[in-house]
Amino acid sequence: MTVAKRNKRVKPDPELVKLADSLLANYQKPEDLIGENGLLKQLTKMLVERALETEMSEHLGHGKSEAVTNATGNTRNGHSAKTLQGEFGELPLDIPRDRQGAFEPKLVERHQTRWTGFDDKIISLYARGLSVREIQGHLEEMYGTEVSPTLISAVTDAVSEEVKIWQARPLDALYPIVYLDCIHVKVRDSGAVRTKAVYLAIGVNMGGHKEVLGLWIAQTEGAKFWLQVITELKTRGVQDIFIACVDGLKGFPEAIEVVYPKAAVQLCIVHMVRNSLNFVSWKVQREVAADLKTIYTSLTVEMAEQTLGAFEAKWDKDYPSIGQSWRRNWERVIPFFDYPPEIRKVIYTTDEIDKPLGDIFMSSVCSAIAVVPRVLWVAPVSILRTAVDRCARPARRQPVPGRVRSSGCKRQPCLCASRAVPACRIATPGRAACGRSALDDPMRTAHCE
Repeated sequence: MTVAKRNKRVKPDPELVKLADSLLANYQKPEDLIGENGLLKQLTKMLVERALETEMSEHLGHGKSEAVTNATGNTRNGHSAKTLQGEFGELPLDIPRDRQGAFEPKLVERHQTRWTGFDDKIISLYARGLSVREIQGHLEEMYGTEVSPTLISAVTDAVSEEVKIWQARPLDALYPIVYLDCIHVKVRDSGAVRTKAVYLAIGVNMGGHKEVLGLWIAQTEGAKFWLQVITELKTRGVQDIFIACVDGLKGFPEAIEVVYPKAAVQLCIVHMVRNSLNFVSWKVQREVAADLKTIYTSLTVEMAEQTLGAFEAKWDKDYPSIGQSWRRNWERVIPFFDYPPEIRKVIYTTDEIDKPLGDIFMSSVCSAIAVVPRVLWVAPVSILRTAVDRCARPARRQPVPGRVRSSGCKRQPCLCASRAVPACRIATPGRAACGRSALDDPMRTAHCE
């Protein structure tokens, strides 16, 4: 068994240790270090200003109070005051100037008023659904710095322009694999949070790397909008697609074939299985899922057809809609059988999109979406907060202990919140009603009113 070695602890420079000890000689409480006028802020100011003086000396070719050595005769010309905003709050600085106005500082650039990374914090807060006023209050509370609403709007507008440029960028002429899927997210729109469909296209380029081709927002998912998306990919330079991996949305494959008639359309097997399990009682879901797996893990199309026939013979009596669904979509299910197992694993599901969105927006944008600069801006909201509308396997419904149910309900044999359907809904305080009983249900009693 190989035991990973621990990283060796790097010993600090003894001179730096002595310096730190001397600086902290009068330290008594946290405010002395990280307070408004604490040591950390003073030290940051001193280091930044000394670094700027060094940059000026390099620019002029001579140090302060030294003889002028440059050919133009340029010299220092005092300082200009500037206040930087950042995680440390507001930091007043004295920026050195030269007489010819040719000095371009690198550490704190001209017209820079915010420390590096401060804009990203504003964007991150806005992406999580905070309003401009909420961001303003958060920054003041956390960092002790006042940021005007105009500044926040300017930062977000600048990023919006970046996204527009990214969204219209030219694409490669050929993508062997393109995943097309849609998720539903909560988006702040005109002061209200609404659910919108975010269309995503992720391509695998000729180098084998994933690339986000685009993000589009609409009210709902539909084949008509997908046709617009695919047409846009064509106009941006994508001349051909070998394999398009999609979900089972009606009319979706036909929309792809209108623009890319030679592309092979592969339905997402995972979506097919999940949709099939929607028809199945939880008691046999595991068994049905195992039988479905034997279909799409077959070695050849012929073996898959035989396995599907065996599945229908076993389950059609109880769940005929499953076999009918697979037969109806069979031509879109089988394209991945033309490829070796290594390729099949890549193209049989659009979860290549779902996986990024589950993790990406939980951090910043996953491996597939990390190439997009600040792509969260396109859907500035709580995708990071579980707003991804995944197709999930039906949850196993368990009775909830401690809950009360109607004593007069004739469905007494059925446990409330049970796996049986129809089943009584738990009684609410003050109204012991069978919430799932239809008005014309013969098992409904007066007690349920």
